[in-house]
Amino acid sequence: MKENSENVTTKAKPKLSTHIRYVVLALIFVNIIINYMDRTNVSIAMPEMAKDIGLSTVQQGLIFSAFSWIYAAMQIPGGILLDKLGSRITYTISLFFWSLITVFQSMVGNFAQLLGLRLGIGFFEAPVMPANNRAVSYWFPDDERGTAIGIYSSAQFLGLAFSTPILFAIHKSIGWQGLFIVTGVIGIIWSIVWFVIYHDPQKSRWIGADELEYIQAGGAITEEEYIKEKNQQPKAKLTWTNIRQLFNRRLIGIYIGQFAISGTFWFFLTWFPTYLTEAKHINFLQSGMLSSVPYLSAFAGVILAGYVSDKLLKGKHSESFARKLPVITGLLLTLLIMGANFTTNPVLIIMFMSIAFFGNGLATITWVFVTALAPKELIGLAGGMFNFCGALSSIVVPIVIGFLVANGNFSSALVFIAFIALLGALSYIFIVGKIDLPKTDENS
Repeated sequence: MKENSENVTTKAKPKLSTHIRYVVLALIFVNIIINYMDRTNVSIAMPEMAKDIGLSTVQQGLIFSAFSWIYAAMQIPGGILLDKLGSRITYTISLFFWSLITVFQSMVGNFAQLLGLRLGIGFFEAPVMPANNRAVSYWFPDDERGTAIGIYSSAQFLGLAFSTPILFAIHKSIGWQGLFIVTGVIGIIWSIVWFVIYHDPQKSRWIGADELEYIQAGGAITEEEYIKEKNQQPKAKLTWTNIRQLFNRRLIGIYIGQFAISGTFWFFLTWFPTYLTEAKHINFLQSGMLSSVPYLSAFAGVILAGYVSDKLLKGKHSESFARKLPVITGLLLTLLIMGANFTTNPVLIIMFMSIAFFGNGLATITWVFVTALAPKELIGLAGGMFNFCGALSSIVVPIVIGFLVANGNFSSALVFIAFIALLGALSYIFIVGKIDLPKTDENS
């Protein structure tokens, strides 16, 4: 480990003639902002759109959920496409077509048309996150990759925080049809920008030879290594023995926890604008400004979670305690979302929502438990099941809320979000229990 540390220090010193990897990171950051903008624009448009085309709250819940149906189903096919075409072509195709479908949403006249288009957006957005990871793996050495992933992961919260007021303002100015047209055209234009600028390092015309040597010497993956690694990965078989291992008590515990964490996130991604305008009767433009605060709070939670967890780890606390404390604390903080049921004051409503979403961000460091608890030969399958539970929540929660608010009262919806958060906290406390996370040199 000492030798590795010395190598990292040596590689970090050279002054390079180019820093194109940071440009690539900026491109990915913008990709994610556009990605989440086109996931959430329907939630901003929904209150007016529902009135114009006649959508019940149950139908609205189905619309909010539809994206995730096909998005989850296309993860494996999307990964196969990414392996064949690479990040540049895959992202260009995905971004162009989901943006084009976003424009088409401005023309819908009924529930069936809108449902079909939301399914289409989910279909074309499926390869996005694997494509981000692949690009970062190609462009960043090992000792910079964690920071790069953290930066682009924060884009979903920062992007939503800063773009949401703008999207509300666009809607207010030119209506929900105009909102879909503007956001769709932005994505179409950006797909061209991505295609022109992005290339893998060995094919980039802008990267200096010294930067290319620096990132590859530091562990950035090349095309040849990527293919070799894919071919060498052990293929876990779905035998009854393996299935039983995937559903041992502790793994079931983190599956439940992931369902709970994802549930809160998808409430804010779908029903939150409708809640502010329809249930709390907050001015539309004021809703746009206020709704950015919980997203910033979630971003703070994500950043703080890693910092606090690492700080505890460096102290005398066990790894189990250091990793679980932010998760359990965050899930318990989410219970305060129910406080909004007892006030009509916009400031207090946003305060309770911000605390809840801060807690949600605090609870997001859960992937470490997959590695710790799954059998080594089944980590891929366990990770897929873990991710599936999050996707399942994104399907179930918007639909359930649609039924709960059919009478126009959101109180039961907030109780439902708090209930599943409590279920997640209890799962980590009692089902997952105390665990020993392995310490490895490569992660130290």
